[in-house]
Amino acid sequence: MTDEIDPSQAIAVVTQALNWAYDRSTAAIPGLGSAADLAERHLKSCGGLPAKAIDDLIVWQVGYAGAAGFVSNIGGLITMPVAVPANLASVLLIQLRMVAAIAYLKGYKITDERVRTMAFICITGSAAATILQEFGIGLGTKLSARLIMQISGATLAKINQAVGFRLVTKAGTTGLINLTKVVPIVGGIVGGAFDASVTRGIGALAKKIFKPLDDDRSTDPIIMPEAAPPSGT
Repeated sequence: MTDEIDPSQAIAVVTQALNWAYDRSTAAIPGLGSAADLAERHLKSCGGLPAKAIDDLIVWQVGYAGAAGFVSNIGGLITMPVAVPANLASVLLIQLRMVAAIAYLKGYKITDERVRTMAFICITGSAAATILQEFGIGLGTKLSARLIMQISGATLAKINQAVGFRLVTKAGTTGLINLTKVVPIVGGIVGGAFDASVTRGIGALAKKIFKPLDDDRSTDPIIMPEAAPPSGT
């Protein structure tokens, strides 16, 4: 990969990286498990209380992500089908795995494409409200989640692209963008230390975005019908 690429190429690469990281997050990573496995472990350790498990998950994930050698711990799994820096791949994997685990604890089907899009929105941090507003959706209400559930696949793709655009344009406003500059925006590894405050903020945003949609789960394909909505989340 060259040091600098065109903004449109950067958006495409970041969007691919987001999809790769989410796919890996929801799959079973050897030695780490899936986001669902991660959520279940915290749920068990917190006495079956989803709200407590989510808070514990965020604290644990931030601390673990800051540990030296995370990239080497997942070895070849960090090899991506797109040309992005390994540290960016690692950051996205860490953050999206955390967000997906939060969504799972809220009762959402993390394999659903609409949940994927909601997770991507979380990664943008403070820009999330602006992106949602562009599509006529408010932030952090049951109605917001309901509207996302109802939009078309084509609109989901546009939102995903908007996320990529937001991450890239935050990294630089010149004609050519060094893709490595995207890393601090999504919570980079700076001097070997993970940006804990950014990840903590993403976790808090995920708690806000993933609202329970309905007490009757049988009518909502985006959420898991086998469980009652977690209380206090």
